[in-house]
Amino acid sequence: MKKLMTAAATAVALTMAATAASAETITLRIGSGHPPGVVYAGLMIDYFQPELKKRVEERTDHTIEFVEGYSGSIVKVTEVLEGVQDGILDIGGFCYCFEPSNLPLHAFQVMMPFGTMDPVISLKIAQEVYAEVPYLTDVFTDKFNQVLLSRIADGGYNLGTSFKWDNLSDLKDQKIAGAGLNLNWLKYAGVSPVQSSLATAYTEMKTNVYEGWIMFPSAWVNLKLYEPGPFYTLIGFGSMTWHGLTINKDTYDALPAEVREIMAEVARDYEEQTGIVNQSEYERLVDELRDLITVNEIDPAVRAAWAESLADWPQSMADELEGQGLPAKQVLNLVLDRAEANGYEWPVRYEIK
Repeated sequence: MKKLMTAAATAVALTMAATAASAETITLRIGSGHPPGVVYAGLMIDYFQPELKKRVEERTDHTIEFVEGYSGSIVKVTEVLEGVQDGILDIGGFCYCFEPSNLPLHAFQVMMPFGTMDPVISLKIAQEVYAEVPYLTDVFTDKFNQVLLSRIADGGYNLGTSFKWDNLSDLKDQKIAGAGLNLNWLKYAGVSPVQSSLATAYTEMKTNVYEGWIMFPSAWVNLKLYEPGPFYTLIGFGSMTWHGLTINKDTYDALPAEVREIMAEVARDYEEQTGIVNQSEYERLVDELRDLITVNEIDPAVRAAWAESLADWPQSMADELEGQGLPAKQVLNLVLDRAEANGYEWPVRYEIK
C-alpha cells in the first residue's frame, strides 16, 4: 500500500511539474509537521509563500498557488524528508533532529552545545560551514530527490520546567524532554531524557509524561507551554541552525527557469529572516514570559559546569560519524573556529582530534 501511495503521489507530482512550465498557474503543496506557532513554520506562511507569489507574479507571466499542510496535516514532523522525496509535499520545512539516520551530520551545531545564543550568528556560522563542506548541501539531491532551499535558524534554547531549579543536581530525578541529539545534553549531565516533539508537548507536559523541555522561548509562549511549565530558566544552550526547507527535485526541475531563479532568491531571503526574526523576538518573548511565569537567571557557573559535563561528547560524536564515512571532524572543528571568528567565546572549548 505504501508503495502504491508513493507511486501515486509521485505521478501527481510529475504531472504537476510537467505542466508547470507551460501553465500560467503553478500549484505547490507546502507544509511542515510543526504548527505556525513555531517561528520557521510561521515564516513559511507569512514570508516565503507571499514573497514567492508576489515576486513571481510581478516579474513573470506565471501565478503561484499554494496548498498548505502545516501542523502535520499532510505529513508528521518525522515524515517531511520522505514526504518531499516522494512528492507528497513539493516544499517542506523540518528539523534534522527527526532524521538521525538520514542526516546525522546536519545537526552539527547541536553537537557543540552552549554556543552562541544569537540566531543571526548561528546562521552565519552554519552558512560558512556549508560553504566549506559541499556534502551538506549535495546529499539532499544525491540521496533524497530534493534541493535544499534554505537553512533555518532557531531561537536560543533554554529549559522550561514545571518546577524551579538552580543547580544541575536539582534535575537529577526529573524527566526532561528534547528531540534527537539534544537529548544528550541531558543524558551526559545525568538528567533523564525523554524523546518528544512540539506537536505533543503541551499534552505531555500537562499529564506529567515529563517535567520539562529543552526549548526556545517562542514555543514556550506561542504554544502556551508556560501553562504546564511555569518556570523558564535562561541556561543558554545555544541557537541551533538545524532545520531545512527543501523542494522535490522533480518539481524543481520542471519549474520555468525564471521561477526557479526567483525561488532561490526568496529562499535566501527567507533563510536570513529565520535568523533576524528569532533574534528580534527573543528578548520580547522572554519579557512576555516574565509577565506570565517565573523566569530564572541561571548562575554562569552552573552553565559552565553543565558545559563541562558534556566536554567528551563532541569527540564521541565525531568518532562515530567518521566511522560512517562522514566528514564530522572537519565540520565540528569548523563550527568551533567559525564561532570564534564571529566573536563567540566558548564556556568550554571542546577539542576534536
